[in-house]
Amino acid sequence: MKSAKWKKISLLVLALAVLFIVLNSLPAPAQEGAPPQIVLPKIQIGDQMVKGPKAVAMPLQILVLLTILSLAPYILIMATSFVRITIVLSFLRTALGTQQVPPTQVLMGLALFMTLYIMMPVGSKIHKEAVTPFFRGELSQNQALEKVSNPLREFMFSQTRTSDLKLFMTMAKIKVTGNTTKKDVPTYVLLPSFMISEIKTAFEIGFLIYIPFLVIDMVVASVLMSMGMFMLSPMSISMPFKLLLFVMIDGWQLIVKGLIESFHQGG
Repeated sequence: MKSAKWKKISLLVLALAVLFIVLNSLPAPAQEGAPPQIVLPKIQIGDQMVKGPKAVAMPLQILVLLTILSLAPYILIMATSFVRITIVLSFLRTALGTQQVPPTQVLMGLALFMTLYIMMPVGSKIHKEAVTPFFRGELSQNQALEKVSNPLREFMFSQTRTSDLKLFMTMAKIKVTGNTTKKDVPTYVLLPSFMISEIKTAFEIGFLIYIPFLVIDMVVASVLMSMGMFMLSPMSISMPFKLLLFVMIDGWQLIVKGLIESFHQGG
């Protein structure tokens, strides 16, 4: 009880001290009886006038760079093999019927490192042709950006279907003729075309993954029905058999190998 009483007294003293400091910081009133006026401090960022556009160019370049860095995760998803790998691994987990096993963090980590493995030749080419010459001063910023985008565009072109590319070219009102080359396709048209193609390819692979597990579910369901066990869930019985089949055939190796080879075949 005494400690609580002293705690309340100390808080009251602290509040009175803060109030005393605030009142003393206020300026004295100009006239007697007039309310006190609080004068805000002046904030000054710089004392020099901007001279010419060169003084503004560097801050704008830094702002653009920070904006690109904030969009880096989306660029990783849009312009690499991450989309296909993620969708296929999600289909695999659903087909196995294991719900949250492997966890989402594990699947995303596997997809990320597989993406690094697949995109390593593209990254090495970018580092050799764009990053190193730029730091040596051999390339300007525009030339370096062009050198960075060229390997990524080549990778996306190798995995993009012609029908998807024509779809977005038509919607963008860009004429497609017999003389149209890859340089005539803008990047803003190539990116959605690539993503649509990746999603379609991932769904095709997911369908092929589903077939053997679907056969196991049908066999287990028919056996349970023939035995009259209508109240027993077929999924709870078929899941151990699906796991056993997946382990016996070394399923993870087959899935990873098939995904990597699908990009090589597309190239």
